[in-house]
Amino acid sequence: MLPSFAYARPTSLADAVRLLAQPGAVAHAGGTDLLGCLRERAMSAQTVVSLTAVPELRGVTPTREGGLRIGAMTSIAELASHPAILQSWPALAQAAAVVGTPQLRNQGTLGGNLAQRPRCWYFRGGIECLRRGGESCSAVNGENQEHAIFGGDPCFAVHPSDTAPALVVLAALVRIAGPTGERVVPLETLFVPPSVDPRRELALEPGELITEVVLPAPAAGQRSAYRKARTRGAWDFALAGVALALGIHEGRVEKAGIVLSGVAPVPWRATDAERALVGRKLDAATIARVAAAAVKGAVPLGKNAYKIALVRGLLEEQLEALASA
Repeated sequence: MLPSFAYARPTSLADAVRLLAQPGAVAHAGGTDLLGCLRERAMSAQTVVSLTAVPELRGVTPTREGGLRIGAMTSIAELASHPAILQSWPALAQAAAVVGTPQLRNQGTLGGNLAQRPRCWYFRGGIECLRRGGESCSAVNGENQEHAIFGGDPCFAVHPSDTAPALVVLAALVRIAGPTGERVVPLETLFVPPSVDPRRELALEPGELITEVVLPAPAAGQRSAYRKARTRGAWDFALAGVALALGIHEGRVEKAGIVLSGVAPVPWRATDAERALVGRKLDAATIARVAAAAVKGAVPLGKNAYKIALVRGLLEEQLEALASA
């Protein structure tokens, strides 16, 4: 059963920020994750603040610079089908298209997808793990086949979002509103690794909420893509995934972005692989070298070493596809 809480439905961003600044207040967007977390006691709330009636959080509009502003309450389904996103930022459209089920994509929002809590079965199952206030990560010596192979110490839960790695690789910015005003930061800095704080996922202060994501204009020759591997063909989270954004000129990669999903507590930038790709042609030797570099430093647990080969295979296949695009 859901616990008891008060419910508020503000009609302006200012009122939403004011309500969220109160102790025990949490934001409600699509609710596809929040209600489950409350039911599973993975989080608590004294007041649930619905954002559904805040007009400032809606809309997809072009910027003067050729980019795109996406309101935090934009549905995942709209991202997957929006003509401008499909044409200029296909990695985001592809990531949105593989989120959950059609029902979840229609109900879920961009802001909610970025802010969802880990799907670790220990965290969700009521175990007093590190993220729920315990002293250690239960996955280290437990059932860890879906857990992190990068950046896991001290918590090995993986970040569940598909849109996050796509937005990071596309160099998106995020606008945040709070009691002290607005700020805009690189979306990559929004996520808190467990080495900094194992009990929170987002770098948001009390009362702050995500209002929009801003995509910069795609560079000339940019090619992007997202692909994930999952246990089931639908309605499942990534065992591993790859988001790519390459700037290619005269057959050579001038700029490379590679961000992995399903393998770390935050969207994981494969910096060694990016360096191995810049300045080279996308031939078979380069692709093999880049795939090997992408898993450099991986530290698997007892039951998830398969993710190393999975990341390599996904990256090789996606690089081959972009090379022939």
